[in-house]
Amino acid sequence: MSSTAGQVIRCKAAVAWEAGKPLVIEEVEVAPPQVMEVRLKILFTSLCHTDVYFWEAKGQTPLFPRIFGHEAGGIVESVGEGVTDLQPGDHVLPVFTGECKECRHCKSEESNMCDLLRINTDRGVMLSDNKSRFSINGKPVYHFVGTSTFSEYTVIHVGCVAKINPAAPLDKVCVLSCGISTGLGATLNVAKPSKGSSIAIFGLGAVGLAAAEGARIAGAARIIGIDLNPKRFNDAKKFGVTEFLNPKDHDKPIQEVIAEMTDGGVDRSVECTGNVNAMISAFECVHDGWGVAVLVGVPNKDDSFKTHPVNLLNERTLKGTFFGNYKPRSDLPSVVEKYMNKELEVEKFITHEVPFAEINKAFEYMLSGDGLRCIIRMDA
Repeated sequence: MSSTAGQVIRCKAAVAWEAGKPLVIEEVEVAPPQVMEVRLKILFTSLCHTDVYFWEAKGQTPLFPRIFGHEAGGIVESVGEGVTDLQPGDHVLPVFTGECKECRHCKSEESNMCDLLRINTDRGVMLSDNKSRFSINGKPVYHFVGTSTFSEYTVIHVGCVAKINPAAPLDKVCVLSCGISTGLGATLNVAKPSKGSSIAIFGLGAVGLAAAEGARIAGAARIIGIDLNPKRFNDAKKFGVTEFLNPKDHDKPIQEVIAEMTDGGVDRSVECTGNVNAMISAFECVHDGWGVAVLVGVPNKDDSFKTHPVNLLNERTLKGTFFGNYKPRSDLPSVVEKYMNKELEVEKFITHEVPFAEINKAFEYMLSGDGLRCIIRMDA
């Protein structure tokens, strides 16, 4: 155990005091890990759209002050009671969802939606005692999705921590702990395009480009990217996208355009925008008889999906996925190995880098739609 094990650690964290206001670098106290918890030293973190959404308080009953952040890489500093499969010094990726390994979902080969540890955006405290491990002057600062990686040290349930190859560069593979794996897995694990097949990807942000990367790895011959922003088309070529469509350029529904281009529809589609009309288009653009559409984007709470039942009767399949169907502890290490074996290219997702003191710049980049992933260096 490290010299700090069992003690409160004082460190810097970027605290959101209220919705939509710039984060403030504060000195926080981080309590030692309790039963089935680990305390991590975060070395690199990155900003995901989910952080921005909840920082703007669009997604939940607002809970502040809060420490956001959930895409990251770090090292185990100490472990709490009952933790046996991690030890200080292990290189890890914290994950916004978990794998207890005991529940029906964890024991199922088909599901990754752990009963105990699946994502909970409303909870701001730890499961074991309903308390926060962060405080400033004795007052609690709340957690976010069980990770809170915008802090030099954080405490996380052991089931939300994936132990990875220590040779993997954490400043690169940290982006695999959320969005990139979500898109990649949606294609490789759920859509499963065959070699030489066609696929449509709706939305060419980081998650959609990761879905395209999955299609490239799988050997799809036609990867059609659909986005309302033509600026994204050029960059998407690096991720294997072969053709581009902007729905604004057409006077008929985009699913009809795709059907005409592909002799009746694509073999697979992956929807990464969360827009319900894009979801309907993604389903209706797949070929009858064998087409599979996969929904990844998170819809608004009042949305409803409408399509004619005959689209299903004609042997089209509609699927949803959560975190690319990866079980965090069991499967993420193998995604990191895909990068180490040069099957998966991660560098092209990383477009910016800022020191921790300038974390608000990462929010500015994302809000202006500039780039894909911004790495935040905790030691800089």
